Amino acid sequence: MAVFTDLNLDGDAPVRARPELGEWGPVAVDSTAVKKRHRIYAVAAFVIALGILAVSMTFWYRAVMGY
Repeated sequence: MAVFTDLNLDGDAPVRARPELGEWGPVAVDSTAVKKRHRIYAVAAFVIALGILAVSMTFWYRAVMGY
């Protein structure tokens, strides 16, 4: 089972909806590797934000309760 889904966005799209193709591939379209890295960055940013939120909520709870 693959970790990532198929990132080929051209699949069944009509020709008029596909990005302009250059000599080596689409022009101004991120590569599959970049898309995978961005997915990992997004998950990492979410986890970090959730951790910061949990720490700040714990801090404020303890401050209000007087611990």
